[in-house]
Amino acid sequence: MDTEVLSRATFQDAERAYREAWTNPAHTRFEFPPVDVNKTVRERYRASPHRPLTRTSLWNMETKKAWDAMAYLNYVAKEAHSWGRHTLTDGAERWCRASMQRGWIKPDDYGQVLEDIFISHTKQTVYFFGRARMTQVNGKELVASTFQPLFHVMHGVGGTQDDPHNLWSIALLTDKPDPRYLAPFEARLNEGLPEFVEIYIRNDLGVELTKL
Repeated sequence: MDTEVLSRATFQDAERAYREAWTNPAHTRFEFPPVDVNKTVRERYRASPHRPLTRTSLWNMETKKAWDAMAYLNYVAKEAHSWGRHTLTDGAERWCRASMQRGWIKPDDYGQVLEDIFISHTKQTVYFFGRARMTQVNGKELVASTFQPLFHVMHGVGGTQDDPHNLWSIALLTDKPDPRYLAPFEARLNEGLPEFVEIYIRNDLGVELTKL
């Protein structure tokens, strides 16, 4: 879906755009299995005090992270800011974010990542659409770095209120599937919680969390 159409988009349009990117056979895709957050904490960490997450609290983390990357993604981003937050006609929200992030396969390199963000509190899903260019409120044009392909990401919450699951997938807009970009994700399959969830548990919930 082109940028002009998305400028008038609803969350349903964003869902469609992500689905189109995901099903494009040229793109490089990866989806983590749903992470059962409380079960993973019980089995892989020492937590003090013991404070299980609810689906509500996990979604609270997702909404905060989508706006404030530095609070929850400082292990991959060294600067970030968001702007233009507004409500869409269907009740979803949308804003823009720019950040300097580590490369997926070049972690020693940082580049500017521009993201067009759509967030539905009803569906508890966030879509991050990588953009080549964006304009800030002051009229300054930003340009994304070109050392890696643009990428779209889905973050979401599944499961039940007492048994929440973290959901995550990515579609890199490659010209053909590139297995080099799959390696960093495959290496994290058995690491436990995503690091941004660990940060939320420690900083927002005040839990001392130690990986076993």
